[in-house]
Amino acid sequence: MKNVGIKISLYLNYFVFAILLNSVGIVISKSINVYNVGEGDASVLEAFKDMPIAIVSFIVASFLPRFGYKKAMLIALVIVFLGCIGMYYGNTFDTAKLLFMSVGISFALIKLSVYSLIGVITNNSREHSSLMSSIEGFFMVGIASAYFIFPAFYSEDPDSWLNVYPVLCALIGFSFILLLFSKIDIPIETSGNDLKSDIKNSIGLLVIPLVLIFIFSAFFFVMVEQGIMTWLPRFNEKIFSFSEKLSVQMASILALSLAVGRFVAGWVSKKIAWEKIVIVCSIISVIILLSVLPQLKPSGDSLILTALEDVPMLGFILPLIGLFIAPIYPLLNSTVLSNLPKNLHSPMSGLIIVFSALGGTIGSRIVGELFESIGGVKAFYFLIIPIILLILSVIFIKKLIKKNNELQG
Repeated sequence: MKNVGIKISLYLNYFVFAILLNSVGIVISKSINVYNVGEGDASVLEAFKDMPIAIVSFIVASFLPRFGYKKAMLIALVIVFLGCIGMYYGNTFDTAKLLFMSVGISFALIKLSVYSLIGVITNNSREHSSLMSSIEGFFMVGIASAYFIFPAFYSEDPDSWLNVYPVLCALIGFSFILLLFSKIDIPIETSGNDLKSDIKNSIGLLVIPLVLIFIFSAFFFVMVEQGIMTWLPRFNEKIFSFSEKLSVQMASILALSLAVGRFVAGWVSKKIAWEKIVIVCSIISVIILLSVLPQLKPSGDSLILTALEDVPMLGFILPLIGLFIAPIYPLLNSTVLSNLPKNLHSPMSGLIIVFSALGGTIGSRIVGELFESIGGVKAFYFLIIPIILLILSVIFIKKLIKKNNELQG
């Protein structure tokens, strides 16, 4: 298989960061229960994760091709290794903030490298969509793993969960060694002749109508995905009255359904137009929310459920929304990247990451504040709004692509 070594490196690095990046919902729950932090205050961990992603992506996207994708990924692994060590020995809400800051900085470097390299090692838009969806699907496998790895260290000792971080350090170390000895020898295209022209061309992307509308669509989607993913463990605990451990384990259904949805999307996108998949999946997601949420209410003093066989049917149905929101993000990203020259993929990837991070931060923050003030059920109703705006964005994107193709044809 062509470029197999590079692809294995991309998959593994994405897997490692999936576990770390999306443990934020678990750590938020732990911060509330162990460090006695309020729900609104705990949601700031999302900002400590996402804002460094946005800032670093904006700063380095232009010159990353010149710096080298392999170097960037190796540096990212070192930074996050130190963050995990700090969390293990620090054991405070402040060190949790520093952990997610390190995760955010590192993930920006990893994601920029992965997205840019996908464009280099694929030959057409359908191949691009397929690889993008499968890598994003593997990312969700990593997320699902987090929901099993973290609870495996839970015990009566309130600090026992921290033992997960030495295990994660070992995984990061293995990923570092594998990447260090992997050969990534591909000619990289830059957007200009020097750094100044790279930056100028990157900023120029913001005046392209397709890019502008796509930015909004990515923002809306990540607002939905992170709003659900970050707060589902807490939602399970407060609304379904699950134990803390069961709440996290049940949230793994969302991650697994996201993984399945993205793997399936990689195959389906070869046969069905991307915009049809996105619109249909968005509509079904709204239907699920409108079907499940009206039947739920806060658990109050209900008996705490600890066993899987005690979980009500609605507890399984809600996280299955992941099957339908899963295809949206990789298909949107692949569509805009495959409709731009390859020398603009790195700066465009930077914009994707910046606005995705902003969407994740704002979405999680809004859901967290609403969760605390009006309850989890009503907070999740809010997510219907960005889904509707996403559908409208997709319609505009399709029209712009069709118009551009007609002008070029």
